[in-house]
Amino acid sequence: MIVTSRRNVLKLAAGATFVGSSSLVSRPANAATSFKVLTNFYPEPSHGGLYQAVATGIYKKAGLDVEIRPGGPQINGMQLLAAGEVDIVMGAAITVMGGVERGVPATVIMPSFQSDPQVIVTRPDVNGLADLKGRKILVSTLGRSSYWLWLKNKFGFTDDQLGPYTGNFQPFLVDQMTALGGVVTSEPYHIRKAGAEIKYFLLAKDGYPPYGYPLVTMQTTISKDRDAVARFVRASLEGWKSFVADPTPALTMIKAGRPDATDEWLAYAIRTTKDLKMLDGGDAQKSGIGTMTDERWKQLAEFMTSVGLLKPTTDWKQAYTTEFVKDLNIRL
Repeated sequence: MIVTSRRNVLKLAAGATFVGSSSLVSRPANAATSFKVLTNFYPEPSHGGLYQAVATGIYKKAGLDVEIRPGGPQINGMQLLAAGEVDIVMGAAITVMGGVERGVPATVIMPSFQSDPQVIVTRPDVNGLADLKGRKILVSTLGRSSYWLWLKNKFGFTDDQLGPYTGNFQPFLVDQMTALGGVVTSEPYHIRKAGAEIKYFLLAKDGYPPYGYPLVTMQTTISKDRDAVARFVRASLEGWKSFVADPTPALTMIKAGRPDATDEWLAYAIRTTKDLKMLDGGDAQKSGIGTMTDERWKQLAEFMTSVGLLKPTTDWKQAYTTEFVKDLNIRL
């Protein structure tokens, strides 16, 4: 039977947690620094490096006790981070920059990908994103405070086009005029398997500037234990390197948390990530995975300032730090 909804794992995402170091790897004998990490969606290969670092003991070897909590389309990770419910979240650069302007001291410590995997899925008759003006577009909670702001400015979309995306794409299947915001490694595959003919548009190819799936923490966390944050970043990137070499340990964890995960989908997601060089494209070709540059962040800040999403007086450099990724030079 074809599954057309991911709601069957919503309870897991909202309530259960992956205490990875107690499931596939034993906890360190000595006291380890604990980090609760919230991803941006249900378990998927786009989180593979983190799960791999748990499953293979990479975090443990770095003196870390890492618990991965799956997010969901209606979970506001930045609110949970600011409230101290989690230590690190997989967020969005635009959201972090906007938070800095409002006095939220959150900082990106590393990107997962060199380009954002966000896509808009449409029917085959759509020739470009500009054609969606006036059509309903289903967008998740995180998307409304990130890529939606960019779409509004670039293509003149309006908030009355918005519909909620909860992980259930049935409304897209029913309404031929509806579009849907998803990620390139997931929604295009699942929707096609449900029998729909589609196109999808990768926002990065239309100029969407942020890094993909950045990991964010509070500045107080950095100040409290800079060394632990540095070890977390290095171990996470080593997890990605290990995942690319052999993803089996991480996929075992992901499948345990995703009853709807099939081997075919997992293979598609991994292949797509590699084909698009999401991990090792751009500046990562010369500086290693996880690299960030001031120039890329400046481009994002200039865009946000030019469209009124950021005040010119905002100290946008507080939204990120290259301290933990510079000179690591980790290659796949």
